[in-house]
Amino acid sequence: MSRKIKLIWDFRGPASAKTAEHHEIHLKEFIEAEQLPLNITGFEIYNEMYAIAFMVVTDENMIAVRDALKPHRGNCMNSLQSQFAVAVCKILKL
Repeated sequence: MSRKIKLIWDFRGPASAKTAEHHEIHLKEFIEAEQLPLNITGFEIYNEMYAIAFMVVTDENMIAVRDALKPHRGNCMNSLQSQFAVAVCKILKL
């Protein structure tokens, strides 16, 4: 079973929530256009000045997606836990 990796884009400032929400739309479009096996995306608002958008990819697709979309960072997902952000993947080299 391949590892799942959460790719993350950070947004800061008063428009961060709307920007992250809008960025998720483009992530969904990319997944559809590239026919990626996972369709897991989202955005999270942490406060009025910080939000993230994210997508989850497999090991096999990570390099291609990373090179195409330039995420700010990434976290490995532990299949035994339901929460994201388990350990930072060294393979991302971000």
